[in-house]
Order: sequence, then C-alpha cells, then structure tokens
Amino acid sequence: MNKTIRTEIYTRLREKNPRPETELIYVNSFELLIAVILSAQATDVSVNKATTLLYPVANTPQGILDLGVQNLKGYIRTIGLYNSKADNIIKTCRLLLDNFAGEVPRTRDELQSLPGVGRKTANVILNTAFGEPTIAVDTHIFRVSNRTGLAKGKTPLEVETRLTRLTPEAFMLDAHHWLILHGRYTCKARKPNCPDCVIHDLCEFRHKTTAA
Repeated sequence: MNKTIRTEIYTRLREKNPRPETELIYVNSFELLIAVILSAQATDVSVNKATTLLYPVANTPQGILDLGVQNLKGYIRTIGLYNSKADNIIKTCRLLLDNFAGEVPRTRDELQSLPGVGRKTANVILNTAFGEPTIAVDTHIFRVSNRTGLAKGKTPLEVETRLTRLTPEAFMLDAHHWLILHGRYTCKARKPNCPDCVIHDLCEFRHKTTAA
C-alpha cells in the first residue's frame, strides 16, 4: 500500500468522524488509567458500568487505597479478571502516591512501571490523556491494519512500529481512535460490514462481504 492510499484512508475516516474519542467514561488522567487497566479483555461498556458506580465513591489513588481491595472488587466483579485487576490497581495507587506524588506519569517507561500497565495501556494514556501521537494496538487495530494492508505485522509491536512510521503526521494523533472504532463497528472480526465501509475500495482484504 502506498502513501497516497494511506492518506486517503485516513482522510475518509476523518471525514466520517472528525473528532474521534475513546468510549471509556472518565474526567481526568487517573480515572482514564484505571478504566484502561480494567478494559483488558473486557468491553468498554462493561468498564463504564463499573466505573460509573466506583468513581463517585473513589476516584483518586488515596480514595481507592482507602476503599481497600475487597471493597474495590465489589465494584468491578462484573469485569473479567477482576481479582488480579483489583490487586494491580491497589498496587498502582500505592506507587502513584509513593513515586509520583499521586499524579499519573507522562512517560511510557514510568507508566509501564505500574502494575497492570503494559505498552498498549501506556500508549492509550499518552495519546488520550496527554495528547501524544502514539498508537495503541489492540485486537481491533491489529485486525484492521492487517486486513486493509495499512500496516501488516505478525505481532502488535510490529503493527505499532509500522503504523507509527507510515501514518502521515497530520493523522497520527487520532489514528488510534479511528482504527479502533472502525474495527469495533465496521471491520468486525467475524463478519465485517464491507458494503457500508468508507474505505471499501482501498482495502486489500480478499474476502470482502457482500452483505452486513
């Protein structure tokens, strides 16, 4: 896929959704951090249901520490892997207070020093909370990038590296959101909705569907 086609893909995605945003509900970087930790192998809808109950009670590192791990589990038990996520969140809150004055750090290495925060989560925080031009490759972005030919790779890191290198600068800030939303609602795993896809004619996928 050449630069002209890549530019056209992003141009069409931008025309469809000029200001893409995460579907996680949050009001500050700490709430986003906790929501993204919870979202691993879970839907944004399920996370939002839990955090809309949790955050009015505790939405700071100290507040969640005061809540305690067992009470925290009560708020997030509807989310997959809630036991390990609760443990990681408690440890993360302690580290935020001990090492970062209660603030969410703004570098990838510092973010990845927090329990439950991997490269993908760190990239989401850097992009969504702090406006850094990073691309977090989840299952949706991995699928879309390989299917369309936008950035092929065998691992999420390979795809991230190629997307970062090949995405035109003008689209870098929002590329993450465009691609994840496209994968979530149009280029779905089992049955992509090719007939209603705005980049249908630019996509290299060989098995396009004829009906949604």
